[in-house]
Amino acid sequence: MDKSTIPYQLKDITLPSNAVWHKSTVCPDDRAMLMAQAPRCIWLTGLSGSGKSTVANALDATLHANGVKAFLLDGDNVRHGLNKDLGMTEADRAENIRRVGEVAKLMVESGLVVICAFISPYKRDRQMVRSMFKPGQFVEVYLDTPLATCEQRDPKGLYKKARAGVIKQFTGISDPYEQPESAELQLNTTDISVSQSVEAILNVL
Repeated sequence: MDKSTIPYQLKDITLPSNAVWHKSTVCPDDRAMLMAQAPRCIWLTGLSGSGKSTVANALDATLHANGVKAFLLDGDNVRHGLNKDLGMTEADRAENIRRVGEVAKLMVESGLVVICAFISPYKRDRQMVRSMFKPGQFVEVYLDTPLATCEQRDPKGLYKKARAGVIKQFTGISDPYEQPESAELQLNTTDISVSQSVEAILNVL
């Protein structure tokens, strides 16, 4: 069964009755004009070891060098702060992605180009984030690097621990990864270099 169809309970979130949305005088288009750039959310997804963080960092450096105002949100880094209260259950992973999506949306509305590097294994979670943005603002980049290659790289030693049963619910081993079906860009970092990956993303933008 496709796990994207299985319902699950997100963490309970209750909006206070006195919380009222206040419309800002300065709109996102005004902020983008001030930044003199087209805000985007570039979402890198793929297995652990597929090259997400490496490509994201190289992309961030390239954009910075060319005067583009960008910010990188990395999966591991976010779990050290914003999402340090979340575990690795399916519901916690969904909440992890939801929070990141909301933060990325705020950054895009401020006029930034936001680079997000997250395994984000479930289609429904990636679609949830995509739905937060205007058409064309969300650019999904699927790092379609084979599991065997990712496991061979194993930069953090996670696959070895997952195979030994030390790490439970590990994507690609004991948990599924649902491949994107309509990503704006698909890359296999086995076949192309980091610089070629960055160039491919820039061409899409």
